[in-house]
Amino acid sequence: MHTLITKMANHKSSLKRIRQTATRKARNHYYAKTARNAVRDLRATSDKAAAAAMLPKVSSMLDKLAKRNIIHDNKAANLKSKLARYINKLA
Repeated sequence: MHTLITKMANHKSSLKRIRQTATRKARNHYYAKTARNAVRDLRATSDKAAAAAMLPKVSSMLDKLAKRNIIHDNKAANLKSKLARYINKLA
């Protein structure tokens, strides 16, 4: 990261912007990756009771990502819908 800063603009404000952007990008990547793993774990669950218990937590994660513009609102809605249909199909 330090080499990135030396090659960019020399204004204090732009250097700070680069640092802030890198921090925000890392944080957003972590939250998005965590949500993707939670969706994957839910899809791998074959027990209906366990999957139904996981759904509110995963839905909340997706809603928070959409609220913070990390993923699109429609993507969150589509994922939640597909997960709900998956749980309803489980026997």
